[in-house]
Amino acid sequence: MKKQINWGIIGLGKIANKFATALASVENTKLYAVASRDREKAVVFSEMHNAEVSYGVYKQLMEDEKVDVIYIATPHSLHYDLTMECIKNGKAVLCEKPFAMNIEEAREMVSLARSKKVFLMEALWTMFLPHYQYLLDIIRSGEYGKVRSIKADFGFEAEFDRNKRMFNKSLGGGSLLDIGIYPIFLAYTILGKPERIEASAEFAETGVDAECEMKFLYPEGVQANLHSSFRKKTPTIAEIELEKAVINLHSRFHEPTLVSIIAKGNEKTKDFEVETNGYNFEAAHVNEMLLEGKMESNKWSLDNTLDLMGLLDEVRQEIGLEY
Repeated sequence: MKKQINWGIIGLGKIANKFATALASVENTKLYAVASRDREKAVVFSEMHNAEVSYGVYKQLMEDEKVDVIYIATPHSLHYDLTMECIKNGKAVLCEKPFAMNIEEAREMVSLARSKKVFLMEALWTMFLPHYQYLLDIIRSGEYGKVRSIKADFGFEAEFDRNKRMFNKSLGGGSLLDIGIYPIFLAYTILGKPERIEASAEFAETGVDAECEMKFLYPEGVQANLHSSFRKKTPTIAEIELEKAVINLHSRFHEPTLVSIIAKGNEKTKDFEVETNGYNFEAAHVNEMLLEGKMESNKWSLDNTLDLMGLLDEVRQEIGLEY
């Protein structure tokens, strides 16, 4: 593949804006094309982020021969159809989290990408942030012993609007898929899949979870207590207790942030001095994988994505949430 990677973006909302802003800082990268069902929105977005081409039809972007990889930033409910169509057009895909609406969709997406030998990755950007890689390196080193417990939350007060994505069941709304995925991701990447899940939720009148409480239970009494909410602002921090230390990811733990380690009565805090919003790290990783001819990430594999999707499904089953 050529050295410069031409990106396309489908779905031009808030996340797409953040991604496009960060993409401008990635070397040998160009935001080449954008697409929205609202043609005027596509034109405005392309002018704002210096994209060369704008489309009012998604399929036109998928068929553009100059596009190397497509970032899908639409509501969750569209991820499956759009990813499948992109893969059928031979386009590499970075699909925003959650990857799909359920494990069945996710398996089909992965199966098609692997059979067609097309790169596919879930956009779980936290995995590629320096502070998170630092955390995982420390835990894997065993320097502070085994993990004994995890606490992580993500909550903010969202104004109820039955038509907006967050509360709209037809668009995959609810706190679990939108933000609960981050505490679950943290528990999974540190401790793996649990032996058992306990979960409860409070529901909005549209039938989606407005708040979700989760407990992941592991061998030897290890557990992860996780929480997501659209009803109240929470600290949005993560605390990992190990045998010889406590590691804190400061607010907001899923974004570029500080990491503190408390051991032997002393606390040391590391600042990673990230100068962007952080989305550039996952984009740079995708570029690296494409240039190396890889079909999936060596840091966040499609098997990882399937595991995470399975955990989300288990929690949904526990709380009685069906889409």
